[in-house]
Amino acid sequence: MLVCSKCGREYPEEFRLTCECGGTLLIRRELPPDFSDVLSGHLDIRRYLKLLPVSDDYLPEPVPAITPVSKLDIGGATTFLKLEYLQPTGSFKDRGTWVMVAKLREEGISEVVLDSSGNAAISLAAFARGAGIKAHLFVPLRTSQGKLTLLERLGAELHVVNGDRMTVHREAIRFSEGNALTYVSHWVNPYFLEGTKTAAFEAYEQLGLPDYVIAPVGSGTLFLGLWKGFSELRSMGKIDELPTFVAVQASGYESLCERSPVKSRLAEGIAITEPPRLEEMKAVLEETGGTCVSVGDSEIARALKWLWERGFMVEPTSATVLAALWRLQKSGFIPSDSRVLLPLTGSGLKTVEGI
Repeated sequence: MLVCSKCGREYPEEFRLTCECGGTLLIRRELPPDFSDVLSGHLDIRRYLKLLPVSDDYLPEPVPAITPVSKLDIGGATTFLKLEYLQPTGSFKDRGTWVMVAKLREEGISEVVLDSSGNAAISLAAFARGAGIKAHLFVPLRTSQGKLTLLERLGAELHVVNGDRMTVHREAIRFSEGNALTYVSHWVNPYFLEGTKTAAFEAYEQLGLPDYVIAPVGSGTLFLGLWKGFSELRSMGKIDELPTFVAVQASGYESLCERSPVKSRLAEGIAITEPPRLEEMKAVLEETGGTCVSVGDSEIARALKWLWERGFMVEPTSATVLAALWRLQKSGFIPSDSRVLLPLTGSGLKTVEGI
């Protein structure tokens, strides 16, 4: 069932974004007593199919991967880099898109509207094309040229908006309402979170329970998905406590941290100042004893250089988590003997000009 995070109202599992009260929705299902009993033999996201609100009959292609983990010693901390940028379209967004498109197919929805800073649009363009769904994709004019080129090559119905990320969001809603089309915003889409939670399942199977999870946060789709996944593992008795969650935000676009007057030009993927699930993210930080870190472009550039020099070809938004780790190690918040999970969320090859 769908449950409102604000008033607690329940709805059947249909394609719906928000409660009548305006609150965001989460999917709540009865979980099996043992996580291991429901795992399939698939070597991709279908391994967790019995824990997802989708039917075998409507699964789209391509199928998101189980992404590898690279183990490094960073400042004395055992650090696990989860390589989400190796997903089919180059970002973790494929997890959420896959589940969302399966639900759209199940309900016979054939034309949708989405707004994005780039990665979610690329993901939906690829998955929708194969599923026979027409997708109107709204992106900012400042989106990396490489991402715009990819969207054009995928044959997307592209709407480029001259404005910031919130302006793009409002234009997408206006267009969907004016044309009576289904708006599928990943910011509030409960089915999208069902996809991103699988990253936590994979991480648990790959490395056990980390002490800290550090995730980039704009709208919070990965941050909350990871929390939901680890929470379900706790409910199924696989772990006794949750990791400490750290939300990393871009300078000038903070919603959890204090807002900086200096705006990041590098972290385009998390340049979101008014995320609809803000209260849910605050609750996760409170529940896990976590914190928020805001990083600026000089820190992001240093972290990006470090990652590229070691073969991790990620985009600047991905590098924010390493910049945050260094900051928290220096402050003493993360001890040197900790086990830390850093998801590297998006490919840097999409930001290269002239691809």
